[in-house]
Amino acid sequence: MRGLQAAGGTQIATSETTGLKPVTVWSLVVGIGVLGLVVDQITKAVVLAVLDPAHPIPLLGGLITLQLLRNSGAAFSMGEGLTVGLSIIAIAALIGVLAWFVPKVRHPGWTAAMGLLVAGISGNLTDRLFRDPGPFQGHVIDFIQVPYFAVFNVADICITAAAVVVIWLTLITKVGFDGTPFSDSAPAAGTSADAGDE
Repeated sequence: MRGLQAAGGTQIATSETTGLKPVTVWSLVVGIGVLGLVVDQITKAVVLAVLDPAHPIPLLGGLITLQLLRNSGAAFSMGEGLTVGLSIIAIAALIGVLAWFVPKVRHPGWTAAMGLLVAGISGNLTDRLFRDPGPFQGHVIDFIQVPYFAVFNVADICITAAAVVVIWLTLITKVGFDGTPFSDSAPAAGTSADAGDE
């Protein structure tokens, strides 16, 4: 149906009829977000219970090291001392994703990206709101270390995965939130000439 056109050249099927329904998008975004948040918080609870910050555990010949850190800043421990500001930014980002971006989404890939982003933001935000030393000042629990990189957690993995999906969708597949290819937003070549021939 997507490719069918009426006699006047008007496309019959649109992204509204071929994309995901809003209820499906919201269900998937919330489902992915909640699942990611739960996994993030469970893994943090486990490492807090079993890991000693002074005794990291190397795995896979040192390719991965379980190293417990409490991070008051952002990635690579940048912005230490700005925890309250980072918490407010995270809240604003979460609201922006849910209120601005998700309502526009109809494409499965963008839906997955939004769900992963919600999971990542909410995972680290939960730490900042509810962990010591207090609300809006809580330290994020990081525990996964790889060579020559920052120590990170499941929430960070979700955010990184969302970024990869977004880059893929915008630069490789070049598809918009509603599933329409970016090129479809521009007038098709020869449209004016065709109109003049009729």
